[in-house]
Amino acid sequence: MRYLSAALLALSLTAVSAQDVNSSQNGVLATGTMGSTNPPSPTMKAGDAGSNARLLSVNSIDDFCIFGPKEANKTIGDTEGEQVAWCTQPRNDARLIPDGTFTGVHFITTPFYVQVVGWGDLTKIGLQDADYGGELDPHGATGEGNPIGGNVTSNVSGTDENYAEWMEFISYEQFCLRVCTAGNDTWDAATMCEHKLDEMGCGFIMPGDYEQKDVFQSCDADAAYPPGMFSVAGDGDNSFSSFAQRYTGTLTQEGQQTVYTIGDTATPSSAQMTPSSSNCRTQSSLNAAQQPTPTSSNEGDEGSKGQSQDDDSAAATLQLVSAWSIAVIAVIAVLL
Repeated sequence: MRYLSAALLALSLTAVSAQDVNSSQNGVLATGTMGSTNPPSPTMKAGDAGSNARLLSVNSIDDFCIFGPKEANKTIGDTEGEQVAWCTQPRNDARLIPDGTFTGVHFITTPFYVQVVGWGDLTKIGLQDADYGGELDPHGATGEGNPIGGNVTSNVSGTDENYAEWMEFISYEQFCLRVCTAGNDTWDAATMCEHKLDEMGCGFIMPGDYEQKDVFQSCDADAAYPPGMFSVAGDGDNSFSSFAQRYTGTLTQEGQQTVYTIGDTATPSSAQMTPSSSNCRTQSSLNAAQQPTPTSSNEGDEGSKGQSQDDDSAAATLQLVSAWSIAVIAVIAVLL
């Protein structure tokens, strides 16, 4: 059943049922290796400024990663397969997000997913100014993911787990990221992380608090309906309508081009509902790692040599002073 009128859809605004939610349901946990650019498991070790690591960890408001540019000033839309991991903490051999990048971050934990939304100056990690960005997910056009080899973990269950379904939308001034950590017989992880509505924006795809852009806050929350899904009340049974983003493309077969259009003509103005939240904790800023001043290996060697020379000089001076002091004490003893 496709998207219906807003008046009809507004008849049912109940939260998504978390009954029988299971983190071990088929399709929740990823299988296979972490990928050739990534450590085999999450680590607390940062990479350098040129790291190609593509392993995110999304654990808390102070400990999360996002995918961002490998090279500065290239649009996300043109380089989705090349994005790399940027983290607030030194981890996963990834690049460190510079201090002061974010002006506000909201981290929510739900029975079905964890979600983090942030605002700030993302040109600090290389996004092109005024680039309204793109959409990243574990599938991509070839099935290898956008970025290729990208993986996402979280420890919200109490242990690090590699999750199969996630999605990120990023622009020069905002990002939103959802990691689907569980499912049930009604909504599986792939549906909760449905990523094909990229033109609808973060607020539609990942409902939450998008008003307090200068607040750093963590909350527990109910789960939103999957992107594009709307609950419709009727005859005592819940049914659902779905919205498909409209798209026009060209198909070439045997040398003949055919223009086709898919999706709905009517576009909803918003998601069905914004889930309620509780147990919110606010902090003044992120407790993130400080970005170290980058140095080349030669500079590092010279710096080490300089430090070693300074240490040697200090030691020699101390020995000279000690020897002089002993001599003076001996002279005084003789005179007495």
